[in-house]
Amino acid sequence: MIAENTQTQMRKGILEYCILSIISKGEIYASDIISELKRAQLLVVEGTLYPLLTRLKNNGLLSYNWQESTSGPPRKYYQITPEGQEVLERLDNTWKELVYAVETSLQGRNESKN
Repeated sequence: MIAENTQTQMRKGILEYCILSIISKGEIYASDIISELKRAQLLVVEGTLYPLLTRLKNNGLLSYNWQESTSGPPRKYYQITPEGQEVLERLDNTWKELVYAVETSLQGRNESKN
């Protein structure tokens, strides 16, 4: 049970970073964000995504616009703001630092088990 809780917390911790990274590639519809996250094996449901998108928008990191759809009602397309791009760049640096820290702390682990 402890491992599952830690895994869940780790995924939650990187979700906003992954969403900002996906949106930074260009204007995108929410269901396409979910598809990208699934492709990356970071499974997210709409009930998780929409509150996160709203929070990121309210914090000034995202904006959106409505576009007409040929297959139904208008769709909300998200894009990253300049402030969101700055935050993403800071998160990129933090991610690199974390990867280094984890990889460094794991070095020699397998050798010490032998």
